[in-house]
Amino acid sequence: MKALVFVESSEGKIRKTSQEAVGYAAAIGAEVTAIALGSQDNAELANLGKFGAKKVLHVNDERLNQGVIKAYATVLEKAMGNTAADVLVMANSSLATPVAAKVAVKLGAALATNVTQLPDVSSGFVISQSIYTGKAFAKVEMKTDKKVIVIKKNAIELKGSGGDVAVEDFKVDLSESEFGVKITKTEKATGEILLPEAEIVVSGGRGMKGPEHWGMLEELAKTLHAATGCSKPVSDMGWRPHHEHVGQTGVKVAPQLYIAVGISGAIQHLAGVNSSKCIVVINKDAEAPFLKPLTMV
Repeated sequence: MKALVFVESSEGKIRKTSQEAVGYAAAIGAEVTAIALGSQDNAELANLGKFGAKKVLHVNDERLNQGVIKAYATVLEKAMGNTAADVLVMANSSLATPVAAKVAVKLGAALATNVTQLPDVSSGFVISQSIYTGKAFAKVEMKTDKKVIVIKKNAIELKGSGGDVAVEDFKVDLSESEFGVKITKTEKATGEILLPEAEIVVSGGRGMKGPEHWGMLEELAKTLHAATGCSKPVSDMGWRPHHEHVGQTGVKVAPQLYIAVGISGAIQHLAGVNSSKCIVVINKDAEAPFLKPLTMV
């Protein structure tokens, strides 16, 4: 089996979730080729060998620095053909998931998103998907020759044991029609640790009583090397920036530890955090939705 893995970077560094995608493909037992689009540091790309990549393709086209979905899908379709890959693997993100859908249509491939663990190949190719905002799991058999898999964060334990690999230029002729959508502005989240990548998240809600009390949460986050988050009402009131909004309509997180301070735990918020390995709630309201599972035990 051969696998192509689409990797993304942030601030010049390969995202941890993309490293996990490479490790996931290697754990399947596939011969792994990683592919990166746009301006990238080849030395950084070579490090993907540590996680199981045997080769890295680099499409060094500055037009791809913006995440135009149509252009990305075209590149990945051509790369799948060039490498004779059976499986395309990528980590869930606001860019990767819609790109995966377009590539699946182009290839006539089966598509599985929100994949939470390695496939069961004992009888076919059966994957486990998180559904209903993480409240249930579905077992799905992928029967097509080509498969597109989008994994959730922490779908596999990240292990780096290999060495650097060669990075090869991969040329794709892209017409201007592939870039019919123009991204006029991008607002990037700020902070030492970004929410989607964080292993620990410290979030605050209306129970903090005001933005002037956020210093203690920021100090706790700094001590724990954590990212800071908040509930939707907090960002709506302007207490915290919108990119810190965690929930169904904000950023969905899957850290090892999620600390919720003064957050009631409305269903929309729970939908964004229920993939966390461990959730710690600090709240004096015994009727808060966050605490209901605890009172039922």
